[in-house]
Amino acid sequence: MSAATVLPPHKQSIGFNRILIATDFSQTSRRAVPYALALARQYKAEVHFAHALPTRLHEPIPLEPLPRELDRQRFEAERHMKHLLETLVLGNLRVHPRIEEGAISEVLSSVIREQDIDLLVFSTHGRGGLRKLVMGSVAEELLRQMSCPVLTLGKKMALEAGIPSFERILFATDFGPGAMSAVPVVLGLAEKYRSALTLLHMLQPKPIHEIRSAAHATPANLANEFVTWEVNQKDETLRQLKQLMPPETQLAHNPNYVVASAPAAEGILRAAAEQNVGLIVMGANHGASPRAAAHIPWAVVHQVICEARCPVLTVKG
Repeated sequence: MSAATVLPPHKQSIGFNRILIATDFSQTSRRAVPYALALARQYKAEVHFAHALPTRLHEPIPLEPLPRELDRQRFEAERHMKHLLETLVLGNLRVHPRIEEGAISEVLSSVIREQDIDLLVFSTHGRGGLRKLVMGSVAEELLRQMSCPVLTLGKKMALEAGIPSFERILFATDFGPGAMSAVPVVLGLAEKYRSALTLLHMLQPKPIHEIRSAAHATPANLANEFVTWEVNQKDETLRQLKQLMPPETQLAHNPNYVVASAPAAEGILRAAAEQNVGLIVMGANHGASPRAAAHIPWAVVHQVICEARCPVLTVKG
């Protein structure tokens, strides 16, 4: 995560009016439901549930749609959806179930576009990356393709976890496009929940060949130059972190600014654990251009989601 010049954002905190929950009706996917419902109550949002039916590739296409009672796959999905909704305390929440045949990412993208969804919520037990999502090997695809922010509950979260506690929020920023898009989202959450907000930037170690005097310097001089470089970087980055807070922001607590040196995922996870945060917010940068490579790569996003003991909210740039 490298520092870059940033301009103070305008005040435009964002809330959630329509929340989409992706479910395959498993216990793992159900972990996401209480979080989504609690957010919906907080924001008085509509709640959409979506389930993707596997595409039946080897069956002949009937001239007419199958009667509902003969479409066993859809019948079972509808039964599971009905049971899921009956087990929930929905109160006055407006709920809209959706069952569609197709790839998970396509079904969710369709619902997000049609219903103007503000937030997608899902749970994964991904191991060794997010390749093993409870709904199939599509987690990376969901994170990359969804146009709205995505709240992911990873495998390290306790099964009984379900009520969001956003008293402390960690915003890990690299000043890239994704992180800048995340600023109004994280400000809106921190204001709504009166959260203690920490803004974190991880400095990456400066390669030794980039130090001007490296070819002829003594070890002592090299060490001094590293220290000087790091101090200057931390001072400049601290200034940039403070620039992210619009003067009219109304937080319940003064923000905490942290600049540290460590591999990005390791530093983010350590800070989250030390501060016992209830939510990590990160920007995720689209594409593989050299410029984007300087910002948080997908591998870091994956590692944080898999190892975090709290939900991770990603906002794509």
